[in-house]
Order: sequence, then C-alpha cells, then structure tokens
Amino acid sequence: MLKYGKMAQNAISAMSYLAEVYDGGTTKLSSGDIAKRRNLPQTLVAKILVVLSQAQLVDGSRGPGGGYWLAQPPAEITLHAIVVQFEKSDDRLQCPFGPGWCGHGAPCPLHDKLFELDAQMCDFLESTTLDVFSEQAS
Repeated sequence: MLKYGKMAQNAISAMSYLAEVYDGGTTKLSSGDIAKRRNLPQTLVAKILVVLSQAQLVDGSRGPGGGYWLAQPPAEITLHAIVVQFEKSDDRLQCPFGPGWCGHGAPCPLHDKLFELDAQMCDFLESTTLDVFSEQAS
C-alpha cells in the first residue's frame, strides 16, 4: 500500500501554495514564505523543498530575489509524484490480523475492502494534479 504520512501531507501543503501562485516561475517564494502561509515549521519546509528540488518538482535560486517555484505547470505534477518522494511506494498492504494470516489460507474479513481502498487511494494520487490548487486561487 502506498502510505500517505505526515511528511507527504506537508509536502503537498507546500506544493499547493506554489501551485496557487504559479506564473511560470516569475514568482519565487522562500521556504519561510511557504512555511508562514501554510503554518508549518520553516526548517521542515526547507527540508521538503530540498527533496522536491532533487526530484525536479521545484526549481530554486539563491540570493536576493531568489526562492522556489514549480519546475512544471501545476497540471503536470501529480500528488503521486510528490508522495512517492516521502513514502515507500513498494510497501504491500499488510493484514491487520498480523503477518501470516492473508496469503496462507482464506483471507481475513477485511482483505478485499482494504485492497479496494488501497487501489482507490493510488488512483486518486495518480490522477489528481496540483492544478486543483491553482484553480482555487483563481
């Protein structure tokens, strides 16, 4: 199952603000600007932006007038592309009854529903782009 933890949530939050102000890279925001707007710790946002920069989802420049901006238009960046930078995408859904239950005989009573929900979450992350945030700002 693709986990969607706190770091991924914070990364989406930071990226959503960059999507709101996206204008092709003219508007550059510091990690402090993003942190203040999203009520997140500045050091956390700075770490998130480094990871997103390494993944080529954001670009940045140093110095006066520097900052961060989306490396691609919001419609080209999926939530999945962000989440996989912070969460393991190869983790398999684990049975809540403990290891060794599902896959060894009849599946647990939750098996089918959990796999259905996992597939829905993956579909949602893969089909949702940051333009949902830029449309809100309009």
